Amino acid sequence: MSYKPGDSDTRPWGTWHVLDVGPRHAVKRIMVEPGKVLSLQLHHHRDEHWIIVKGVATVTVGESVVTKQENEAVFIPRETKHRIANDTEHPMEFIEVQTGDELREDDIVRLEDAYGRA
Repeated sequence: MSYKPGDSDTRPWGTWHVLDVGPRHAVKRIMVEPGKVLSLQLHHHRDEHWIIVKGVATVTVGESVVTKQENEAVFIPRETKHRIANDTEHPMEFIEVQTGDELREDDIVRLEDAYGRA
């Protein structure tokens, strides 16, 4: 299923909300609760660009793990394992821009998951 503006979901780690969709892009606002982490995952059909807009994020891209602050960005090429975590006591938010031929929630390959979804 393709994204539509206004789509949203609550996950064990926080929430996401679709802000914009075009033929080859989708934009989401994602909030990660304190102490939570998204699954280690990859995508076959899309690249992702993340911009931290609130808080501090621990970001894994491939074998690299870095800390990103507000106004810092990350690029995740398709087929690259990645995750984002909020190791702080405050909510963290980022904007995710997806680009590619197929932009769907089912293009998530979970490699590890703290919530039993892998």
